[in-house]
Amino acid sequence: MDTLDTPTPFSTIIRVASHEQHTEAETSTFMSDLLGGRLGVEAFARYTEQLWFVYAALEGAAESLRADPVAGPFIQPELFRTAELERDLTHLRGPGWRAGLRALPTTAAYAARIEECARGWPAGYVAHHYTRYLGDLSGGQIIRDKAERTWGFERKGDGVRFYVFEEITNPAAFKRGYRELLDRVDADDLEKQRIVDECKRAFDFNGAVFRELEGEFPLSA
Repeated sequence: MDTLDTPTPFSTIIRVASHEQHTEAETSTFMSDLLGGRLGVEAFARYTEQLWFVYAALEGAAESLRADPVAGPFIQPELFRTAELERDLTHLRGPGWRAGLRALPTTAAYAARIEECARGWPAGYVAHHYTRYLGDLSGGQIIRDKAERTWGFERKGDGVRFYVFEEITNPAAFKRGYRELLDRVDADDLEKQRIVDECKRAFDFNGAVFRELEGEFPLSA
């Protein structure tokens, strides 16, 4: 009996196509040293600062994209992280944390690219949205657990609230729904390839941030 070919879901295409860049980013020397407990809490705080710039860019553009047919369905307030990052930075740096806030050059370029996509290419914004938030719901939980055990943060408390999605009670179901949104993105094959390429670019930005952080926090020989 003949069977019809089933098109590969777009969420699967993105995941498979960006696997190499994703792996390179998450296995960076800085992240390996951080998760291995070989770096101090200052390195964790510096990383948290860089995240603030990225999420300020992502969420600063959210309202303007809410009605967009491509990006709009992805604007879900239960994902927003900026307020949690600010609570974490207050815990890590004190109430005056903004005074010492400094973006690495690669972080500034990363945030600028997100803002550029938000202004002129909503589908590209979706690539960055996917790269960050789905990662936070998955691998981000490993970082939270390690940070709690390494530096004594209260479980799911200040310092690691960025990784705690209190309004998402079933992360596995939420991620399935998110992937279904990706599968329904209204774009032709050429545009989908552009989105995939932007996903790879987002992972490359993350890797570049990690390399700069590695330069600030080299392990002594």
